[in-house]
Amino acid sequence: MNASLKPLHNIHHAAYRCRDAEQTRWFYEDVLGLKLAAAFEEDIDFGEGLGRNRNFLHIFFEMGDGNYLAFFDEPGISKEADFGRKDSFDMHLALEAETMEDLLAWHKHINDAGKTCLGPIDHGFVHSVYMYDPNGIQVEITCRATDPSLMQQHTDDARSSLAAWTEKTRPLKEETFGAAKIDKRAR
Repeated sequence: MNASLKPLHNIHHAAYRCRDAEQTRWFYEDVLGLKLAAAFEEDIDFGEGLGRNRNFLHIFFEMGDGNYLAFFDEPGISKEADFGRKDSFDMHLALEAETMEDLLAWHKHINDAGKTCLGPIDHGFVHSVYMYDPNGIQVEITCRATDPSLMQQHTDDARSSLAAWTEKTRPLKEETFGAAKIDKRAR
């Protein structure tokens, strides 16, 4: 990496499509307690050749650390198929509670609010509870394990684990995706 580049230090926002801004506000503000920080309509002309203007409401929910979750409500483009439940390996949000007691309190609060919230599950390095938001995105609330040694062990051997996984799975990936797609690193 270029030594003159300063490290990126946080996520300003992560953004997703939503079916309905008010329904999404209910879940993230009323159920999960995130502050609705901004909501504004935009009508963007992407210029000639791109085929459409985009008119949408952009909403932001403030996290405890000052960063945001954002959503686009764009009914002129959205389709019902956009909002099916996503496989958690394809997309999920993991929000952090400070303690196991806090995690259990959130679990109870969410179930009491009428949302199904499953767990907790002990993953070794975190404990987690799970639910889906109104847009088909799995939301996880997690708290760190009191013993960080499992994560540290995996930090220490991260590069060797990645190399071993790459060697093990490369033939299947070449068959599925083709070597050119796996090896692509630029435009």
